Amino acid sequence: MQAAFSDRYDDLYLRRILRDTRTIAMVGASANWNRPSYFAMKYLLDRGYKVIPVNPAAKGQEILGQKVYGSLDELPVKADMVDIFRNSEAAGPITDEAIRHGAKVVWMQLGVVNMEAAERAEKAGLKVVMNRCPKIEHSRLAGTIEWHGIASGVISSRKRAL
Repeated sequence: MQAAFSDRYDDLYLRRILRDTRTIAMVGASANWNRPSYFAMKYLLDRGYKVIPVNPAAKGQEILGQKVYGSLDELPVKADMVDIFRNSEAAGPITDEAIRHGAKVVWMQLGVVNMEAAERAEKAGLKVVMNRCPKIEHSRLAGTIEWHGIASGVISSRKRAL
């Protein structure tokens, strides 16, 4: 078992999670096209994952053609992974909900770390990843990260020379 509070994750651990996952509940998914959750959801849908957006404020609406639910309790199917696009504090109750839901994985997005929640999830038998993005990890492990403008110099905060 991977240590929940690890800052580094073995590639084999991440590969197995991404290979064994079919359905992802994305908590904090946004319909706003320029939000990171929108990009991640689109990428994962394009790679064949079933992604179910969870956002109480957008309940009943659609994001990228997928119906939005207000909570994990409302999902019509069990999600293999709960991808948390909320802050570290909110990750605690969401992790507890993921445990009750029967998810196999709790994945906390970049910048999201909650050690206590991770320990509870691991004690319940879930795999845990913190401070990582499944879109970035999938792309990195597939060897296509440069195609997405990450670490390629295509995306930059520097002003272009005229």
